[in-house]
Amino acid sequence: MKMAGIIAKIMSLLLLCLFLIPIGMAAAEEEPLAPGEGTTIAETGKAVEDVPTAGLDVAFLSQYIWRGYELSKDSLVIQPSATVGYKGFSFNLWGNLDTDVYAGPNEGNSKWNETDMTVAYDHSFGPLGVGVGYIYYALDGTDDTQEFYLSLGGDVLLAPTLTIYYDVDEYPGWYFDLGISHSFELPYDMSVDLGASIAYYISDNNSIVDYNHDLTPTTSEFNNFQNGLVSVGMTIPFLKYFTATPMIAYSFPLGNAADKLLKATSLGNSADHLFGGVTLSMAF
Repeated sequence: MKMAGIIAKIMSLLLLCLFLIPIGMAAAEEEPLAPGEGTTIAETGKAVEDVPTAGLDVAFLSQYIWRGYELSKDSLVIQPSATVGYKGFSFNLWGNLDTDVYAGPNEGNSKWNETDMTVAYDHSFGPLGVGVGYIYYALDGTDDTQEFYLSLGGDVLLAPTLTIYYDVDEYPGWYFDLGISHSFELPYDMSVDLGASIAYYISDNNSIVDYNHDLTPTTSEFNNFQNGLVSVGMTIPFLKYFTATPMIAYSFPLGNAADKLLKATSLGNSADHLFGGVTLSMAF
């Protein structure tokens, strides 16, 4: 909890930088750039230099949905993120600001309620990409927790990716996420990006359990398919280092057990969620 407050201030400064830096860079730019020049998309296929990388993002979303759980309702959420990387290693800070909390002691107010820290390493073996990482979740209103994960991805048709998470702290259990994605190239280095995923959860204690039809909890640990997600977005690079990514997504339960779990833990007795927004990114 204390860590969340400290990191929240850091993230606020990073968010401010994301808006101030473009102004300074635009003023210093001597020659106009073609749309997308210098962006990740425009550089695809070029040799990747062995140099440090950094990126800032901020997402403005209509709702905060995580693994099918409804973590906000009827409010704008703002989610800044900062990442640095070098030789496959990366460090990320991510946060969530709910601008109008739906329920609880902060109802009706804005509240910074989550800060996540991720340390990761990624490497490719031919067409196979492998990633490992550690995530610390600093949460407001509930106990902090920690996860480790392993990710496997194929550089083949539909780019299948399997990520396995294991919570080693407050909510011990396994979360398996299998996803596919595909992008359609457009002029000026833009693209339409499609994605879909399904997930399975195995709880290792009674922190996450099955629910009865009346949404009262049982004593049985949850062990079932959990949530599905489909999304469509558009990548729009601009200036030299910046990208705008509008998106819309639909999250839904995978079966009756998941439907009862997600309804019982939601803010509005709903397990299906349609949400969207836009992410502004800077990478250098």
